[in-house]
Amino acid sequence: MPTRGFLRILLLPSVVVCALVLLLAQAAGVAQVAPTQTAPNRDEVQELRTLVLQLQQRVDKLERQLASNAPGDKITVNMASADPRETLVDTQGATVGDNVGNNVGNPVRDNLRDTLRDTFRDTTVNVLLDAYYDYNFNSPIGRVNALRAYDVLSNNFSLNQASLVVEHAPDLDAGHRFGARVDLQFGQATDTTQGNPLNEPRPEIYRNIFQAYGSYIAPVGKGLSIDFGKWSSSLGIEGNYTKDQMNYSRSYWFDFLPFYHMGVRANYKFNDQFAANYWIVNGTNQAEATNGFKDEMFGFVVTPAKPITWTFNYYLGQENPDRIAVSTPGPVTVQPGLAFVGISPAPNGRTHIFDSYVNWNASSKLALAVEGDYVVQRMWRNSAPGESSAPKRDDGGAAYVHYQLTPKFALAGRAEYLMDHGGAFSNVNQALKEGTATFDYQLADGLLMRYEWRRDFSNTPTFFTDAQGVLSKHQTTATVGLVWWWGQKQGAW
Repeated sequence: MPTRGFLRILLLPSVVVCALVLLLAQAAGVAQVAPTQTAPNRDEVQELRTLVLQLQQRVDKLERQLASNAPGDKITVNMASADPRETLVDTQGATVGDNVGNNVGNPVRDNLRDTLRDTFRDTTVNVLLDAYYDYNFNSPIGRVNALRAYDVLSNNFSLNQASLVVEHAPDLDAGHRFGARVDLQFGQATDTTQGNPLNEPRPEIYRNIFQAYGSYIAPVGKGLSIDFGKWSSSLGIEGNYTKDQMNYSRSYWFDFLPFYHMGVRANYKFNDQFAANYWIVNGTNQAEATNGFKDEMFGFVVTPAKPITWTFNYYLGQENPDRIAVSTPGPVTVQPGLAFVGISPAPNGRTHIFDSYVNWNASSKLALAVEGDYVVQRMWRNSAPGESSAPKRDDGGAAYVHYQLTPKFALAGRAEYLMDHGGAFSNVNQALKEGTATFDYQLADGLLMRYEWRRDFSNTPTFFTDAQGVLSKHQTTATVGLVWWWGQKQGAW
């Protein structure tokens, strides 16, 4: 608002208020002297009119003085005089062209504004919407795509996920060692990855909390990063947010490896070429533990050259529960409606995951990646009467290529193999393969349209068809995905 207009708005009501106050005071005084008189006489009214005109002249004079000053000059607005009925407005230090209302502020309001600004200075708020239409050429009964993580429905307009990400990352350069992040997620992807009743006794509590953890950079060497809470698993090269992936659909290995963990993790970067990771967590896909064993992960990241990053992870866990949740009160009751019956003897078999992947940005347009995985799971560590400790094994990997044709157009491909010995992934002993081709069209910043063709194969009938109970060795799908995102966070989420 211009200074002259603001002062007129500020001063004229003051003039009117002063006049009304004086008028009431005069009326009250007259009433005390002559109780029978109900209104001021003509002389008093004329005196008040004269006072208002004098105050109006002062306002006009002040505005002319302001107009004669150059922008940036210091001004003092002081209307005090010997007459106590005149008002006082002081804006010492304001400048011509400033919003005087901001300079004549409320200290409490200004302190609160500064505190909020400093608190949220490095906080980012980000939103993502991911929707798709998929068509399965098998025309499966129920319109279900078998062995898919996110694009689970055929011939259906679907909301894959709606996500809200709020992050205040620690930053030593900015002088704060603490931080936090919360990812809230809704949609089909949430139901796929979060809160499986087989792993979670109370899945509804955590289902929409994709990630929630606090961070601290400990003053150890160059800085030891520590996170506590629930986070997305980094086992496997693919992640949750479609905008950061090469393809729209996710791989078999993304669907098979853990989605999330609850616990503590630490990362230490020794130099630009080598960093080490360590986790201790409740288990795989367990916000609440199903047994007393704490899983661990040991890993490192090597960057031999700037465009190449190699990640290796070894995960040791015990994923067999030692109790069964029951709906009625049992021997062990944690909360109303949450009760357990113990398993004796409880299975004690281990899970071993060897996971490795390499990213190579071969040029400004070409990116290549490859992943290899080996998983072993056992029910029992040692054979018991009537029990089998034969392992279930899964091995294989995936290869990726991405080429940026222009700033708006890109092509990507994926080839994948997963040998499911014992059916740990698919409940069928089979060899799974798939090939995916993806075309990207960046409509605008934060708006991506993705077209995809995918062909799944197996050496065993696995995929649904249009006939009840009849399975096929293959399925072909065509998908159009549309992804919107906006917010302050840059790069991959």
